[in-house]
Amino acid sequence: MIELKNVTGGYGHFEAVRDVSLTFLNGQITALVGPNGCGKSTLLSLCNGQLSPHQGNVLVDGQRLDALSRTQIARKIALLPQSRTVPDITVESLALHSRFPWLGYPRVYQNDDNAAAHKAMQRAGITESRHKLLTHLSGGQRQKAYLAMLLAQSTDNILLDEPTTYLDIAHQLTLIALMTELKQAGKCVVTVLHDLGMALDIADCVAVMKDGRLLVAKAPNEVIASGAVEAAFGVTITRGERYAFTKTD
Repeated sequence: MIELKNVTGGYGHFEAVRDVSLTFLNGQITALVGPNGCGKSTLLSLCNGQLSPHQGNVLVDGQRLDALSRTQIARKIALLPQSRTVPDITVESLALHSRFPWLGYPRVYQNDDNAAAHKAMQRAGITESRHKLLTHLSGGQRQKAYLAMLLAQSTDNILLDEPTTYLDIAHQLTLIALMTELKQAGKCVVTVLHDLGMALDIADCVAVMKDGRLLVAKAPNEVIASGAVEAAFGVTITRGERYAFTKTD
């Protein structure tokens, strides 16, 4: 579980997130939605300690994040960022890299580490490319490799920033099934999504942001009833078999 208590933060003097109080629960998928530049990615960076709040506190499993070491945080929280460098290493090496928080001294991979990496590659659907270099993969394959790295880290709190990027529809559905599986295993899953319909379909809680502030964080039907989507995006929602959005004048 991750809790934000009156958190304000950003880059330098710029406050991309303003006075946000929000709890991400175990056994739930929480979708963060909002217009471009509203602070969603910054919020994830505050949640895993990449950024320190200007004001307020972030807690993970009841402990203040600023009281934990980077290794302790990495054992509790895994983040799939939206933008990443592409090192010239294999998929398997990337998955194993995320085991570093769990290594003792000397830092040598044990059987448990290899097993965790191989299971993660299977779940991400990238096992057949485990010996390929990341630089030789397509965008979709690379995204699956980074998902494998995230899973191999073996944390209870999982943060995903636009995880469907580069994935075709079939692999998006596989990702949704994976997030559901993680939720059912009691994990805390937080994902930034641009696809508002997908967020409303798959999430237990939808948190709507605008201009760095949290408008609402509730179950999808309650979010729709609140009018927050209209306020954030300037669209009207209708629902048949799927959600449809019409730009308001």
